[in-house]
Amino acid sequence: MTNEESLNNFEATYATPMHCDGCTKEISKCLSGVNGIKELKFDVEKQILSVNGTVAPSSIINALQTCGRDAIIRGAGKPNSSAVSILETHEKIDLNKDTPVRGLARIVEVSENCTFFDITLNGVEKAGKYWASIHETGDVSGGPSTTGDVWYKFEEPIECNSKSDIDDRLYSGKAFLKAPLNVWQLIARSFVVTANKDHEIQGSKDSICGVIARSAGIWENDKQVCACSGKTIWQERKEALQRNIK
Repeated sequence: MTNEESLNNFEATYATPMHCDGCTKEISKCLSGVNGIKELKFDVEKQILSVNGTVAPSSIINALQTCGRDAIIRGAGKPNSSAVSILETHEKIDLNKDTPVRGLARIVEVSENCTFFDITLNGVEKAGKYWASIHETGDVSGGPSTTGDVWYKFEEPIECNSKSDIDDRLYSGKAFLKAPLNVWQLIARSFVVTANKDHEIQGSKDSICGVIARSAGIWENDKQVCACSGKTIWQERKEALQRNIK
């Protein structure tokens, strides 16, 4: 492992059902083909999996789902080094039949001026390439058009050529990007994804956006029941999936 790879390692924790050593062996086998994992640790009593490496959290969750398990990310990176943005369309939709959520950006700072962006899009209208950027403000009241000027551009596109599981007329895709930024610089700005290669907002139809907010670092969130709703984390997980938050 190179020194750069070592610096880019980060720890992420996941809640996933497990009850014995047999479960941990099955999970280890399930994740054995995922590139970028340096170390796995298990807390069977708390049903927590810890992953150290350079692997996108969405890849861990997808791999476990492929093996018939589910997982909820509980924290990533050191305290105050993680953020998240729920990406929504601002087109008019029937909320009784659809959800505005079209993607999610999980963000974790791994070292000074090095932050990973784990981007999942699901439900965009056109197949092809999409481009992400961070905009000056977090004002999404009018969709991407009110988020201000572009503050940072990602030059690597997000390929969306897979059929979406929410509608086979829509598309999905993923990207794991890196930028020379710190999380503290991003909070309260907006994360915008558009089909325009020049990152220009030409209407909301081909663009989605969300506000960047802090999220928990590792071991900062061990709740099993939400104090606000009284729901377990797995009940909340079910509702999140129904809203296309994956």
